[in-house]
Amino acid sequence: MKPGLLLPPADVMDPLGIATTAERLGYGSVWLPELWGSDAFVQLGLVARETESVTLGTAITNVFSRSPANIAMAAATVDRYSDGRACLGTGVSTPKVISDLHGREYDRPVRRAHETIELVKAYLADDEEPVSYDGQLFEVSDFDGLGADVPVYHAALGPANRRVVGRVADGWIPHMLPFSELAPAFETIRETATEADRDPGEITVAPYVPAAVSGDSEAARNAIRGHVAHYVGSGEGYRNAVARRFPEEAETIASLWQSGDRDDARAAVTDEMVADLGVAGTPDEASARLAKLQDGIAELPIVTVPKTATDMALETIDALAPE
Repeated sequence: MKPGLLLPPADVMDPLGIATTAERLGYGSVWLPELWGSDAFVQLGLVARETESVTLGTAITNVFSRSPANIAMAAATVDRYSDGRACLGTGVSTPKVISDLHGREYDRPVRRAHETIELVKAYLADDEEPVSYDGQLFEVSDFDGLGADVPVYHAALGPANRRVVGRVADGWIPHMLPFSELAPAFETIRETATEADRDPGEITVAPYVPAAVSGDSEAARNAIRGHVAHYVGSGEGYRNAVARRFPEEAETIASLWQSGDRDDARAAVTDEMVADLGVAGTPDEASARLAKLQDGIAELPIVTVPKTATDMALETIDALAPE
């Protein structure tokens, strides 16, 4: 599979222009984040109009702010107007976003993810019988499916959330999980899928790949240091993911970041961490690293240019393009 590209937020760069550039450069998919400020599905509708072949994904749509029916309708609409190119990426987001932004209780996120994906897939299907679902959180009945073939990828870090991927999702989107830990972490997905009579080989591994490319190799690596420090310092889930491989370093970085010593936190991100959590360096160095990553379990790396590398964005996108 060709690498994908996470499009920038509209307040950073023009996502539509980057999407058309990505298609021209041969990326297989483009993905839109959604946290606050821009609706991913609306933007994907615009991207669908301006592109022809690239897959259009959300990375990610949280499972709290829209009902499963709303998510299914939005995904089916993008799929319809893109001639079948939609892909739905879901995730549980964070308590901060769900409670303080959306005003909802961050309750049973893993169970909500499972039932949302299961119900969204039922709504997207084209079964003859109307959709009926009796879950712990959702109970619906008597509405026809939408007949849209949209795969659902799920962003998951912890083992319980990875089991959701194994049971009901078509793909897995890990973020800030060291690349060396992808295969061991996937074993939980593999075992769960097998128990559910699913083929784990059909579950696509699509990790975020923070990337920075520059003629100044150290500047590129420093951009990744800033990205890693921000996530380790700001989110417990990300910190735990990084700590699978770098427990002492993750604790140090988080402590420095939360105490306000941001420069020291960035400096505490080691070269080994940069190499295991991102792709950075000169065009040749970064391209070789991405190719090596894709030779492993990461079938669909999603190239992600962090805000710390905005000034390198165009060079990074061009250097890591498949064609």
